[in-house]
Amino acid sequence: MNKLFSAILSLLISMCIALPAFGENRTITDMAGRKVEIPEKVERVICSGPGCLRYLTYLQGQNMIVGVDSIEHRKTRFDARPYAIANPQFKDMPLIGEFRGHDNPELILGLEPQPQVIFKTYKDMGYDPDELQAKTGIPVVCLSYASLAAKRDTIYKSLQLMAEVIGKQERAKALCDFIEGHITDLKNRTATIPKDKRKTCYVGGIAQKGPHGFQSTEPAYPPFRFINAINVACPPEEKGKPLQHANVSKEQIVAWNPEIIFVDISTSQMGENAGAIYEIKTDPAYQSLDAVASGKVYTVLPYNWYSRNYGSIIADAYYAGKVLYPEKFKDIDPTAKAEAIYSFMVGTPVLDTMTQAFSVKGFEKLELN
Repeated sequence: MNKLFSAILSLLISMCIALPAFGENRTITDMAGRKVEIPEKVERVICSGPGCLRYLTYLQGQNMIVGVDSIEHRKTRFDARPYAIANPQFKDMPLIGEFRGHDNPELILGLEPQPQVIFKTYKDMGYDPDELQAKTGIPVVCLSYASLAAKRDTIYKSLQLMAEVIGKQERAKALCDFIEGHITDLKNRTATIPKDKRKTCYVGGIAQKGPHGFQSTEPAYPPFRFINAINVACPPEEKGKPLQHANVSKEQIVAWNPEIIFVDISTSQMGENAGAIYEIKTDPAYQSLDAVASGKVYTVLPYNWYSRNYGSIIADAYYAGKVLYPEKFKDIDPTAKAEAIYSFMVGTPVLDTMTQAFSVKGFEKLELN
């Protein structure tokens, strides 16, 4: 009886120690406007949804992760996610469910140690955050993922919110300042170029939940916006609208006849006999384009890979600026600039590792013969 009493007493004491004391919780308002009660000090988290673990890595909080979604376990020849390349340990971590927010409460409850907070991007994708919180008993904090060109404030607020939860406020400020400083630099370099001296351009082969061909583009392509380039896929009347992915007709591309063409190398995943590069080289309609005839076709890095990779967007902008306006970017080595951006944002240079699987490299003039 004494042994049984001692065992019960020890269990009760351990339970009391494990439970947070009164006043040790705090309430925050997440990006969905939800009031969420979280522990005063958060040391263990999981990230659900596209871009969520990228945010955490940007904030140098990846050591807090106790589980990952299935995208981190996927074995593929191609991967253009700098945050994941910089953190190969993610591949060996326990699963929390399927990618794109399709969480599994049972897997989450089976994690050891348990996360104190679940961060979730794209709240309408996959598991409902309120239901997930109810089923796991773990607070769910919703974040927003957005266009770097159109909704930077939303990105900054999400990073600042995540930083507040995990105690990384100084890093969040440095990160937001870093991003904003580069975008300001890009805009300033090209701001004085007269409109009649700005080159018209087009980018094809943009990835959207997988690789696409030359007709896949983005009217609001951020690198073009940051360098004040004229994107033929974005008519003047659409400039203020947050247009995202679009598939345009071949006839329209020919009618636009841009002076400079860029190709996202993610298209090379489609194989040697498909994708934007193959189409440019073999389709008579594209062969008639002035940019193709004069060899003014250049490659850029993939950026839309499990949502937007903001570092790659900025790196692509510097390269596009160097191509379009070399006199304004004569001090820039695009490869070195990209590695500096990745080193700051994800902790290590990843460019070579990221691009080695692709049949063509980023930041190159495309050989069309």
